[in-house]
Amino acid sequence: MATYKEKVGTAVVNYAGNYPGAVEGELWYDSTNKDFKYQYANVTAAGSWRSGANMNTARQGFGGCGIATAALAAGGDNPPSSPEYLDLCESYNGSSWTEVNDLTTARRFLGLAGTYTSALAFGGGQPPTVYNNTELWNGTNWTEVNNLTTARERLGNAGVDNTSALAFGGSSSPPTNLADTEVWNGSNWTEVNNMNTARREFGSLGIATAALGFGGGPSPIRADTELWNGTNWTEVNDLNTARFDNSGAGTTTSGLCFGGQTSTGATAVTEAWNGTNWTEDGDLANARFQLGQAGASSTSALAFGGVLAPGGGTAVTEEFTGAGAAVGAWSTGANLSSAKRSVFTAGTQTAALAAGGSNDDTPAIFATTELYDGTSWTEVNDLNVAKFQGGTAGTQTSALAFAGRTPPTVRTNESWNGTNWTEVADLNTPNRHGLGGAGISNTSALSFGGFDPVTFPGPTGGRLPNTETWNGSSWTEVNDLNTGRTDMASGHGTATSALSSGGNAAPGITGVTESWNGTNWTEVNDLNTARGGSGSAGADNTSGLVFGGTPPTTGKTEEWNGVSWAETSDMTTARTNLNGALRGTTSASLAVGGNVPPITAATEEWNVPSNTVKTLTD
Repeated sequence: MATYKEKVGTAVVNYAGNYPGAVEGELWYDSTNKDFKYQYANVTAAGSWRSGANMNTARQGFGGCGIATAALAAGGDNPPSSPEYLDLCESYNGSSWTEVNDLTTARRFLGLAGTYTSALAFGGGQPPTVYNNTELWNGTNWTEVNNLTTARERLGNAGVDNTSALAFGGSSSPPTNLADTEVWNGSNWTEVNNMNTARREFGSLGIATAALGFGGGPSPIRADTELWNGTNWTEVNDLNTARFDNSGAGTTTSGLCFGGQTSTGATAVTEAWNGTNWTEDGDLANARFQLGQAGASSTSALAFGGVLAPGGGTAVTEEFTGAGAAVGAWSTGANLSSAKRSVFTAGTQTAALAAGGSNDDTPAIFATTELYDGTSWTEVNDLNVAKFQGGTAGTQTSALAFAGRTPPTVRTNESWNGTNWTEVADLNTPNRHGLGGAGISNTSALSFGGFDPVTFPGPTGGRLPNTETWNGSSWTEVNDLNTGRTDMASGHGTATSALSSGGNAAPGITGVTESWNGTNWTEVNDLNTARGGSGSAGADNTSGLVFGGTPPTTGKTEEWNGVSWAETSDMTTARTNLNGALRGTTSASLAVGGNVPPITAATEEWNVPSNTVKTLTD
């Protein structure tokens, strides 16, 4: 039998406290507490949905197929639009929906099987007509091919591409529930063995030789599930929640059922299938039915469109990630030399810079500069002018600190070369504080927003939309924010790709987020929690973190994936007027200083994945 050293590659380490160098599964002896310990990565216990990019056309009762990062939507309806019945098709690339060539025949409640480059559309209808039409998608165009044997709508569908598909159940005209099953071989449909229970308006998933049909209705509303093995249908374990107009994604060993209608209306309930049983998982953010679906398994799926409760057709998209995803967490880092808020920060989690700041409790305004190496802060050369609540850009060796309060409010700019601060050209716009910053160095930066006390109260309450870019020698005014504001998230990104999130905009705190592409600001999805005075970090406008802020003082953390914000683990200590490691990432960042109250020197480190330390007990 192999020894521990042979398996892990080392003897048991003797360490005073929690061993920072431990790998997953490695045992160590905590000589301080006289315990044996090990650690493992934190992961989610359940799946969750987050917002994706909206479809171009709101719709319901349409076909969907593909996977979570490459999906296709076809047909549907959206009353009372004109025309009500749609031939419109859209393709999803994981970030956005794009309109592609239309179906030959507009219809609703059709089947759609395959991928976003190789699909088959079949059945559906325009009341009172029910179709047997079949169309083949080659990634560019739809072509009419041989029809279904039985015309039907509200049917189940499965298939890997346009050469292999399954059509089952549904309803005919006049409405009669069907059990008929047909298989497509790339040229023709062939009738095969029927389902055990005729049904319509049910969820389905799988391929032509291994499929699942579940739920159905509306009278009665069903929970029963049937499994297709390529020859016969077999009844298997029921859904936990009976429903109809539901959707599904995945395979017969790893699938999902989501949305639909129950006896009380639209539902957000999601259930995961493991090949034997259904288990309730994380709910959709938006209860809805007659929605589109795509996905490869119970851990990765897409829900799009459908009917909201209450309301008509929607364009909302949600992305599902199953249990087992890495969980981020905040942990305690080394304190700054002094308690302070609204400092100028730059750099990364293990190579950060913090300069200036204030302590309203003392009171004091600082010129101090400190560097963080991932373990401790070290004081280096000061700013030329003590100040706080300004904008910043760059890294630990090449940074800017611009505008802010001395007091009074100023627009001065200092450049850091890794050793000293040097005064350089001022901002063009009026003296301001509470602005955001972004940039990779002291030669490339972006400043945006802020507060001008001279124009307060004024129509906008002194909140500015002004944006400027820095080229290493001068600032240039460029296109403004859409919403003038101050005390937004401290900022992150580059001079050509940045985010401005939250802040104080007349008449108050907002969750508005704007994305900068180097030319213009575009409003995108809001923060889930409106806030001002928060910290932030991130590489560009496609990924980032926002954490802390007020009112009330919060420790909430949200992650941006380029499309939407999702709440993740809270900070250890809720605080406002804090700052982040500007060039940090969604997997490794810092939160520096702030007001709890009182003003704090605390630093927190964000890590994904985070670890849990377990102690072996007697």
